[in-house]
Amino acid sequence: MGNSQAYPVFRTTDAMEAWTQALRLNDLLEERDDEVTLMADLLTVEDARRMAAVLPEADFHYASSRTDPVTGDFLDFGLDILTAHHRLLEPELPLSVLHYVPPGTVEDRFVRAVGQGTASIGLSGRWPDDAETDSYGHAKYDGVEVLFNCVDVNWLQPADRHTVFVHVDKWGDLPRAEKLAAHLGSTVLGDAQHGW
Repeated sequence: MGNSQAYPVFRTTDAMEAWTQALRLNDLLEERDDEVTLMADLLTVEDARRMAAVLPEADFHYASSRTDPVTGDFLDFGLDILTAHHRLLEPELPLSVLHYVPPGTVEDRFVRAVGQGTASIGLSGRWPDDAETDSYGHAKYDGVEVLFNCVDVNWLQPADRHTVFVHVDKWGDLPRAEKLAAHLGSTVLGDAQHGW
């Protein structure tokens, strides 16, 4: 059990550049999962409408739990984001979405739809074994993740920058992370963080 260790290896103010660099790293994975994880917090009506247009089959939820003031039951978000009037949708914010898609389907559009909130794209797989760094791939832990509008993998430090992370085994494989960062012409930008 345990979590991967995620190292930040690239940071920029350009969301598409961050995504492009993540794809360069994704190309290095020896195996790739058949699903991409998309997550976003939606802070404005415009952000929510853009994301709903990109992910029409996704379920959108309240970013924080809400309860009925009389019964105490948890409330579900139930409006149609694309058709609800602005004045009805605004009090429902912020919203969140977690959705899985096949690789290469909507990711570019997702990046363009990211607004002011934190969002991420997770690409899981397995890094190849690397005798040079004495590193071995682990399908349970390995992958690439882009955090938009955030500098940490756990969404605790919102920022006006976008960060690419590489996920490695639960013990932290700094030599592999350094080699992957070098592939982008970068370096490891901070300590390992608890990943997925």
